[in-house]
Amino acid sequence: MAAILAFAGSNSSTSINFKLVKHTISLVQSHDIQILNMAEHPFPMYSEDCEKEHGFSNALVKLENDIKKSDGIILSANEHNGNPSAYFKNVLDWLSRLDRNFLEDTKVLLMSASGGRFGGARSLGVLENMLPKFGGEVLATFSLKSFNDNFSDDGILDEDLKSEHQTALNTFLDSLK
Repeated sequence: MAAILAFAGSNSSTSINFKLVKHTISLVQSHDIQILNMAEHPFPMYSEDCEKEHGFSNALVKLENDIKKSDGIILSANEHNGNPSAYFKNVLDWLSRLDRNFLEDTKVLLMSASGGRFGGARSLGVLENMLPKFGGEVLATFSLKSFNDNFSDDGILDEDLKSEHQTALNTFLDSLK
């Protein structure tokens, strides 16, 4: 049984990416899953001055420890103007100051959901290139476009997207065996 950490790269209390993460983990069996709601984890904007004056918060150190204890991460990141949100980029900046290789030997299922027709694909591409710089291994990606049309409390509605999501999840889970 693998340890999986699941969270969205959004600090919104109404995050559609967090809804996608919760749906995804509902499909996982026989693994130890820890889910984080990042809306409950505020971090100050990174700056060298802030780091020198205040150091690293307990919440940041706990997040790093949770990541390092995990065999894999299920992550769904939002997109702002074609990039990961400033919030999530900031989290990555803080984590990389604690340990540049904070994702070392960690397998990642990387997803994105968006209300638009591209499903956050540009942000997904940025993160797919960025996470390996911190030691992560992105094993599969999934983009959920037109969230409000393709998702309900029952999960992913579009059969093609549902199949793509399951394939990405299976690829990730198979790597944890």
